Amino acid sequence: MKRYSAFAIAREALRYHTGWERAWASPEPKKKYDVIIIGAGGHGLATAYYLGKNFGITNVAVLEKGWLGGGNTGRNTTIIRSNYLQDPSAAIYEKARSLYETLSQDLNYNIMYSPRGVIMLAQTEHEVRGYQRTAHANALQGVTTEFISPARVKEIVPIINLDGPRYPVLGGLWQARGGTARHDAVAWGYARACSDMGMHILQKCEVTGITRDGGKVTGVSTNRGDIACDKLGVVVAGHSGHLADMAGFRLPIESVALQALVSEPIKPCMDCVVMANTVHGYMSQSDKGEMVIGGGTDGYNNFTQRGSFHHVEETVRALIETFPMVSRLKMLRQWGGIVDVTGDRSPIISKTPVDGMFINCGWGTGGFKAIPGSGWGFAEMIAKGHSPLTDAFGLDRFHQGRFIDESVAAGVAH
Repeated sequence: MKRYSAFAIAREALRYHTGWERAWASPEPKKKYDVIIIGAGGHGLATAYYLGKNFGITNVAVLEKGWLGGGNTGRNTTIIRSNYLQDPSAAIYEKARSLYETLSQDLNYNIMYSPRGVIMLAQTEHEVRGYQRTAHANALQGVTTEFISPARVKEIVPIINLDGPRYPVLGGLWQARGGTARHDAVAWGYARACSDMGMHILQKCEVTGITRDGGKVTGVSTNRGDIACDKLGVVVAGHSGHLADMAGFRLPIESVALQALVSEPIKPCMDCVVMANTVHGYMSQSDKGEMVIGGGTDGYNNFTQRGSFHHVEETVRALIETFPMVSRLKMLRQWGGIVDVTGDRSPIISKTPVDGMFINCGWGTGGFKAIPGSGWGFAEMIAKGHSPLTDAFGLDRFHQGRFIDESVAAGVAH
């Protein structure tokens, strides 16, 4: 694989850009792999990458029923933060955030990471107490956050209205090294690195069944034939329950749509991410000038990947109080993604009742920010049987009553 650099751009400019290689190969499936990962989104590709980088396991296939990064990885709003309350959550999200810092250099692919900062607004006295508690917990966890005053919020976000008629801004939880990245570039960068290690990325390869010998997984059936493996990792977000059914067990998750929209492009006016749990909305500005807006999940289980007018109206109505300027913008486009939500709003990264099969799901509205940390921990679990980063997120916590309650930290989309 040729390295991307300023010199490479200059060289190819002189050759009319005829020398660029494909970023990743499109091979035919082999009969057997050491590890198969189902799901070529950010989490699946990151898992494959760290299997190769950290453990030297490169006889790996990543299967995707659609196109690479076409699921939730291509449908989210790209927010990165690690200001979670519970210790296991803070650990895995902070691992992800720290890996994002140098991911462009590690992958030799510009993921456009922008540590512009994230504010979670406190608009009730209950939220003030909750975010102050989170700031203290983050200090003990080694995660740099602080609770800031309304005046400081206004200084960071001049366009905000602190004196909303229903929910005035009483402060905010500020993480200066949070931010955003380019979602497609994250998937493309991991895919390019995996392909360079000799791994197979198989698009348009839908899994139709999971084969077992007794209680052990032996492979998968696909629309491109049967493929054998020694170990199987499933990372398919909202379709996790469907894959678990194929293997003969159930997961404690629900699948719901999460919607988002972007406005027409405007001049730069906001250089951080602002989240408002009370009114259930959040907003940032993309590099192209669009205001990226989202809210909470739909109120009913569904598998749609479309937006709906009533949800847009509800989210924008809430944000207009805090950002009056939003009322003058036109919507450019909207979309939806299928998220998988657990009862405690924390992920499942675990062995399964089927020997050799592992599951990574339940990220709900917080999947994008966790991609590098999730891949790092899940790869270690597949390679070694467990990972300190993921041990707390096992399936057994639900029948043990050992919940990791992040309903506040994950109470608003992303």
